[in-house]
Amino acid sequence: MSPDALVRALGRAAAHDVRRTLLAHAPRASDSDLVRRLHTATMRAARVNLARADRLVCATRLVARRLGDASEQARSQRTAGHILSMRGRHRAALANYRAALDRLVSPEAALERAITLSGALQTLIYLGDYERAHAWAAEARGVFTALDDTLRLGRLDSNVGNVLYRQDRFNEALACYRRAHRVLTEHGTPEDVGIVLRNMAVCLISLNDFPQALDACRRARTWCEQHGMPRVAAETDYNIAYLHYLRGEYARAIELYRGTRAYCRRVGDPYHQALCDLDQSEIYLELNLNDEGERLATSAWRAFRALHMRYEMGKALVNMGAAASRAGEGRRALALFGRAREVFGRERNRHWLMITDLYRAMVFLREEDLRAARRLCRSALAYFHDKGPPGKAVLCELLLGRIAARTGALVDARSTVEHAIARAERGEATALSAEGYYALGEIHEALGDGEAAYAAFRQAHAGLETLRSQLASEPLKVAFLEDKRAVYEGLVSLALQREPEVFRSRVAFRYIEQAKSRSLVDLMAFDPSATGPIAESSSGAIAAQRRELIWWYRKIEARETEGAPGTREGGVADMRQRARDCEARLARAQAEVGQADAELNALGGGQAVPLDAIRATIPSDTALVEYFEARGRILGCVVTRDRIEVRPLCDSGRMRTLLRLVQFQLSKFTFGERYASRFAPALLSATLDHLHECHTALLQPLLSLVDGARHLVIVPHRFLHYLPFHALFDGRQFLLDRVSVSYAPSATVYYLCRTRRASSEPRSLVLGVPDPGAPHILDEVAAVSKVLPNPTVLVGSEATFDHLREQGPGARHIHLATHGLFRQDNPLLSAVRLGSGEISLLDLYQLHLSAELVTLSGCGTGLSAVVGGDELIGLVRGLLYAGARALLVTLWDVNDRSTAAFMGSFYARLREHPDKAQALTAAMQSLRAEYPHPYFWAPFVLIGDAAAA
Repeated sequence: MSPDALVRALGRAAAHDVRRTLLAHAPRASDSDLVRRLHTATMRAARVNLARADRLVCATRLVARRLGDASEQARSQRTAGHILSMRGRHRAALANYRAALDRLVSPEAALERAITLSGALQTLIYLGDYERAHAWAAEARGVFTALDDTLRLGRLDSNVGNVLYRQDRFNEALACYRRAHRVLTEHGTPEDVGIVLRNMAVCLISLNDFPQALDACRRARTWCEQHGMPRVAAETDYNIAYLHYLRGEYARAIELYRGTRAYCRRVGDPYHQALCDLDQSEIYLELNLNDEGERLATSAWRAFRALHMRYEMGKALVNMGAAASRAGEGRRALALFGRAREVFGRERNRHWLMITDLYRAMVFLREEDLRAARRLCRSALAYFHDKGPPGKAVLCELLLGRIAARTGALVDARSTVEHAIARAERGEATALSAEGYYALGEIHEALGDGEAAYAAFRQAHAGLETLRSQLASEPLKVAFLEDKRAVYEGLVSLALQREPEVFRSRVAFRYIEQAKSRSLVDLMAFDPSATGPIAESSSGAIAAQRRELIWWYRKIEARETEGAPGTREGGVADMRQRARDCEARLARAQAEVGQADAELNALGGGQAVPLDAIRATIPSDTALVEYFEARGRILGCVVTRDRIEVRPLCDSGRMRTLLRLVQFQLSKFTFGERYASRFAPALLSATLDHLHECHTALLQPLLSLVDGARHLVIVPHRFLHYLPFHALFDGRQFLLDRVSVSYAPSATVYYLCRTRRASSEPRSLVLGVPDPGAPHILDEVAAVSKVLPNPTVLVGSEATFDHLREQGPGARHIHLATHGLFRQDNPLLSAVRLGSGEISLLDLYQLHLSAELVTLSGCGTGLSAVVGGDELIGLVRGLLYAGARALLVTLWDVNDRSTAAFMGSFYARLREHPDKAQALTAAMQSLRAEYPHPYFWAPFVLIGDAAAA
């Protein structure tokens, strides 16, 4: 067997005995050459497959032991140290390096000793032993310089750059990397060049040079692909993902983290796979995606535990504890924080000990253990006041202010929070100052100073609006407002108390709208069919400036979180000045945008459509009735062309109970038709009683305001999205017998639907997917296709998503007769079944429609999860984004037979009269004559523009 073939065989041999057998047949005279070949093969394998590298290390030790030469044994121990370091086992790696150095003490071994010293630097970095790292580097440099060993001097510069980088001496590190790159490009291996390119990219990130950093990352990535270095390529992908995270391009960062994670799994790089999990968990937790955040943090913790990397284990435990705390699991959160504390204690990392104590204080405050919370806050504040980032000191003060307020010491609480706000504003910490102003508003309210409270809430609101405008990903905007709702509730309540009577309803309505479906508004506003094209150059400039601004905000936050002093290179003060410069450029770019773009940016940037613009789209015979839950009360807001008024209605807890009772009665029809027919009178009576109570609470107080209206647009809030308002009963008749009814997620969404341009082509698309559980779907398809103009009918396996995507854009009416599935556990995966499989919300985002009406007749197609700032996550969201002007969907599981009859009746009336709301009302009344219970005729809701086009 040739030496190369033997090395390959040893790399494949998993069993120790197999390796011994292979070596027993190898000539001993070539052992010294074999050790060198094995070392080279091991380091090459380490960049591709760590398991193969481990097997080669074992073989190297066997050969070195058989050879009996101290230098060769030292070489094998050095190789083992390299692989252990790559696996994150740094203390074990250092033990191997030291054992190797103990064998390399003779003058003849000077070169091997210097190589070992240089190779051990990365392990010393991870262990935080910088003084020894510089001493070993200096000793190695002396040897390489004396021997005029250019290649190894280049490698040493690359390693020393890593030491300097870890000490935040970024300019010095970059100089080392550039010097190393020049040498290694000429004299080094492809691995040498790939590693130094990656290191340069990481350093440029820390020097805040995004364009050069991204260019260096891409060069490193290309180099690694060309030279078969998947492990370094994976590390580079991780760095590119982090770049996008810093720029606020969260969706792109998450996409890259996922890809890098899968890549690391394939090539056997558990360390960077775990780093992806840890970083992505932090993104999710910042934006209130707690379940996913905890799942990834737990995955990272398990991986770091296997790698014996305590510091990273501690950070993962902190993220796990934060997720548990936000889920209301205080005891479990404290246990996780306690384990993190043990880790950081063993690491002697006081900074993270104090951060963990701050998290513990938050939990104790939530659990009403004020004494423990105060003790931990004071201890953390004492540390962060002198040694930590200003943001953490602000957070400590805010918590102390809340604790004081809970104990009734309101004056002290006010003083503490005001001091925290001043510190936050000096540090330009917008998120913390917004939190502080909200806390201050609560304290002012408790002190009876409503005017001061209102002013503080307005300041908190301004900060939140600024922060929200920086989020680039739609799902993350949804999550951001999850725990910010209290600010908007406070503003609405105080506006109704503090504003002059002539303005109060207008002001309250503006805040109500800003608390609802903001992310959906952003999606729809950037639909070209809704508001017209964007000037590409101007919007591109604004987007670039915004990304750069987010980059600076994230860098400042990251620097402060790690407890770095502001006086070092790239200090926080310099970053803040760069952020201010970027803010000024952004303002200039926005000022240069044309009027059409300005309107679009106003929508996309989170500003509500002006009230007068909304009013102008409301027909003269229509009233918009918008509901809002604030501080345990339901408010009702009526908007018409000439008036707006907000009134308090009822207790929200009572309304939740009534909704559950209505839903309970409707759920009884799932017991089967025999049960429903047997108890029909009792079921109808009980349901009407509950619908009557809902009418008394939610509609009766507003009837005088909507008198004369022939149509109502209902805009629910939170749990009210699940209530069929059109079926509310006044004791004599249902609401739909008095007026026609449609729905909208918000008044702004209604405005956007009204101003959309629908297709003028008299063409329809009908897709039906029958199955044994819904035998009347074919009847429905036949009835619908008879009355719709120029229908294209696709049934069964022909009713595919591809056909919907191809033929949907030109269709004025689209009807999907198929099963619907609402996923409460994961609403993004709510779906309808087509012949090609299920299509979910994520698939609907790919469609481009201009339909006057899209109908989904399956079960529960109108159900959505209500999350964040009253965002609806379900099929409705996807179809509104895709461009539909109006939707006809269902609120619960429908009866197959009655639905087929209803759809035929609805479309027949729509052909006679183009007003969708009138056709819907007539079809429901007709169906009610045969099926009296609301379960059969009331699940159908019209969302969007209900009027005739």
